[in-house]
Amino acid sequence: MDHKKFGNKYFVRLDKGEEIVASLQSLCQSENIKLGYFQGFGAVNKVELGLFKTVEKEYSVRTLEGDFEITSLLGNISTKDDETYLHMHVNLSDIENTGFGGHLNNAYVSATVEIFIEAIDGLVKREFDPEIGLNLYKFD
Repeated sequence: MDHKKFGNKYFVRLDKGEEIVASLQSLCQSENIKLGYFQGFGAVNKVELGLFKTVEKEYSVRTLEGDFEITSLLGNISTKDDETYLHMHVNLSDIENTGFGGHLNNAYVSATVEIFIEAIDGLVKREFDPEIGLNLYKFD
């Protein structure tokens, strides 16, 4: 991974073999990014997607392997228990232009991934909501 910072904005390049979620988590920790949002695109070959089942209050997980283009990667940065918390969703396309999408648990770069991050000066925490079953924003 390599990146360049311009004020509160970061341009990030992930390289073949890197895992997207862990790489972004590491960058946010090293750059002390506590709040922000990001978008990106690129190519991956192994992805774990989640879909939250609201009745069961749990994620259904699906792993995809093969060549996929990330047509859209979107997410936000906050904190939970004083640790960086990433929430991201992804849309993918395969060789037949079939689309897949959902909550991104992890994904491995097959060529490159480019991500743009905008850091925001501030802090928004997350807290687990047992009624919903998710970690929700908590505004103080």
